[in-house]
This record gives sequence, C-alpha cells and structure tokens, in this order.
Amino acid sequence: QWGSKTPGHPENFETEGIEVTTGPLGMGISNAVGLAAAEAHLAAVYNKPGMELIDHYTYTIAGDGCMQEGISHEACAYAGHLGLGKLIAFYDDNGITIDGHTDLSFTEDVGKRFEGYGWQVLEVPEGNTDVDAIRKAIKEAKACTDKPTLIKVKTTIGFGSPNKADSHDAHGAPLGADEAEATRKQLGWNYGEFEVPEQVYDTFSKHAKAGAEKQAAWEKMWKEYQEKEPELAAQFQRAVVDRKLPENWDDALPKVTPEDKGKATRLHSQDCLNAIANVLPEFMGGSADLAPSNMTLMKCTGDFLKDSYAERNMRFGIREFGMGAVANALSLDKTGMIPYCATFTIFTDYMRGAIRIAALSQAGTIFVTTHDSIAVGEDGPTHQPIETIPSLRLIPDLTVMRPADGNETAGAYKYAVERSKNESRPTMMAFSRQAVPNLPNSSVENTLKGAYEVIECADPEIILIGTGSEV
Repeated sequence: QWGSKTPGHPENFETEGIEVTTGPLGMGISNAVGLAAAEAHLAAVYNKPGMELIDHYTYTIAGDGCMQEGISHEACAYAGHLGLGKLIAFYDDNGITIDGHTDLSFTEDVGKRFEGYGWQVLEVPEGNTDVDAIRKAIKEAKACTDKPTLIKVKTTIGFGSPNKADSHDAHGAPLGADEAEATRKQLGWNYGEFEVPEQVYDTFSKHAKAGAEKQAAWEKMWKEYQEKEPELAAQFQRAVVDRKLPENWDDALPKVTPEDKGKATRLHSQDCLNAIANVLPEFMGGSADLAPSNMTLMKCTGDFLKDSYAERNMRFGIREFGMGAVANALSLDKTGMIPYCATFTIFTDYMRGAIRIAALSQAGTIFVTTHDSIAVGEDGPTHQPIETIPSLRLIPDLTVMRPADGNETAGAYKYAVERSKNESRPTMMAFSRQAVPNLPNSSVENTLKGAYEVIECADPEIILIGTGSEV
C-alpha cells in the first residue's frame, strides 16, 4: 500500500532492516551469494589472527518459485564453486505457488540439485512447529565451513488457518478478518491484531543487550587493530567504514591526445580499469566468461576463488543474470565495495532484470559491456545490439554511457566510480570492438557535461549528434 512501511517488495533504502530489494523470484538468494562473497573477500583482506574485523554469516530465505527461476541456478552453482561456507539458505518447501500445488509443474529433487552444486543439504521435516530442529540445522550448517548450506524446511502455507492452509488462497492475498480470527482461535493465540506479547519484547531486549556487548568487544579489538596494523586500518577506515574515495584518485586515469594512435574503446576501458584497480582496493568484479574480449581482467590481482578470497578478479562463468545479482549485492553490502561486471552489450538482455533492480534498489554496480555496434567481427545479427542501448537508456536512474575515445572512456569511469561509491547508483558503459580515433576537444571534463562540441562552429548549418563509435 502507498506509504506503507511493509510494501509488497520493500525497497532497501526505505524500510529499516532491509538489505536488498528482491521482488523478482530468485533475486534474493542470488543477492545472498554476493553478500557472502563480500564477507569472504573482506575477511581475507583485513582479518588478522585474534583480530577478525569481518566475521558474520549470510542468511536467506527462498521459496519454491525462487528454486524454479533460472537466476537461482546460476548464482547457487557459483556459490557452490566458491565454497562459501558462511552462506546459509532456508528453503521454505511448502509446495504451493500462485497456480496451485507445485506438482503441476515442479517435481525435481531440489536437494540433489544443490548437492550437485557443491552445497551441504539438510532437512527439517516439520518446519511448522519443530523450532529445535531448525536450531539444530543451523548449528550443523555453521559446522560445515567449506560449503554453503541449504536447509530444506517442510512447511504448510497458511499453517493454522482452518480453511486456507495448504492452499494457494493463502499465497498472495490476506486471510481476511474472519479467517484470521479463526486461525488465532485454532492456534490458541489469545492476542488481538498487531498485539505483541510482553515476552517477545523481553526476548528481543536480551538480544539487544548481547549485541551491545559484542559491539563493545569489536570496538576494543578495532582499537588494537589500529595500533598493530596501521596501514590496513587506515584503508579499512576510508574504504569500508567511511566509504570515501581517496583524494585525487582520478589522477591515475589515462589521458590521450588526437595525435595518439586510435584504438578500440574496449582497450581504453582496459587501461582505465587497471589504473583504477591499482589505487582502489575496493574495486572488484569480473566477466561472464568474456574477460579476454571485454578486456576486464585486473593485472594487479589474482582470481577470487575458493582458496584465494583476497583476490579481486571474479570468474562468473557464463551466468550473466546471476552475475548481475551478485555484483549488485557487493554494493548493497554497504562495505564500500565498487563492483563491476562485464559481458557483450547484446547479452545485457540476459541480465536485464538485475540491471533494472540495480537502478530500483540503488546499487552502485558498474556494468561494463563491449561490442557496442554492428561491428562485432565474425558474429552475425544475433550479437549485434541494434535496439539494446536505446532500451537500456529507458531504465530510470540507470546512466548509460557510450564513450567515443580514450578521454571519454576515462571520463565515463570517473563518473561511474564516483556514482557507485558516493551515491550507490548504477552505470552501464558500452565500448567498441573496432579502433576509433581520439577526438579533438575530448576530455574527462567535457565527458562529465554529458555532451560537448567535437568540432566547434560559430554558425552551423546542421548539427550532427552521435555517441560512441558513430562519432
């Protein structure tokens, strides 16, 4: 409802306690993979013996619909490959979707599928009432440090409702006043609507006290860390806590002149990306199996893999949609990460849902794409992004940039990095495969204007406007 603090799909920046905006099914569990990856990376970079600055679990709840969407396959297979042992997913296995019982369309063994991904799979047969079994499963999940865990919890949708339990009628609509009253009566719940028993407040107050004690212990450890690891502590304070860019970071961006030999803007992108990687340790990302074509490998770091979480090149495999969701979560982790992900411009179609959610949920993802026009080499019309860039420009709050030369590429990266770090907003860039000349009047400053005169003319008869390789 308009103005509600609990809208159907809550915006993370609107409601306290909401980390990500999911909405489309499968997006949440895929975001959870990114949140767990961020934890693994930051822990590997900053933690020292006896001083674990970053040490937490990532929990997520998914349903039958999430398990059916392809994005969950992409992201969860990637999580298993990475061995993200601090990722714990609850699968609410209630057997109901909007159409009715899931046996209409969904009969696979989800547990075996996740075991195939490399996950530990646990089951809670009675999830409606057996709270101790859920606690036991969480304990087992934490004990498995080299695999993510799926806890398959068998539940009844609308549990306690005399007339709507185990029915799709309880899926997408309120029970109604009469049925809600009947449900309270059947459950023996002697409290009114929105009435919270005092014992609930008591329980949460105890957690608050324990949390305050943990916070005090962390702050004591942080003080010791600053004394023993001053350089890393300064980096942690700037990049993670304050979430600020270092002064004059953009001095590292390359500059070109019209006399310099022209080259493909994807090569200029490579130069910029590697310049940024050297000065911003929070810059992290990768490509959907196209790094040699997208030119997106950082030379100053290695591959972010199961035994090398401190590295920053993410090998996403051919999983564009999952890649987008994981990258969004790196930003929404709110630890100062500046994520990028890359593919061919045309394959943004595979990840459109994640790009749109980045704009809606204010994720500072930098979407790097190459092969921006019909000049894509040996690939034919299937790889030519005819309508792609105009359609991406239609997404509100997504800045789409198509640099025309080296200086414009540097300007685009300056804008994208600052927009990511300072505003947590997404940028999409499209670069050419073919060589283009360096333009007169191009500069980082002119690029930031959004448009400028390439060829100045006091009294033009016509004005030609172009972007990217068309200029």
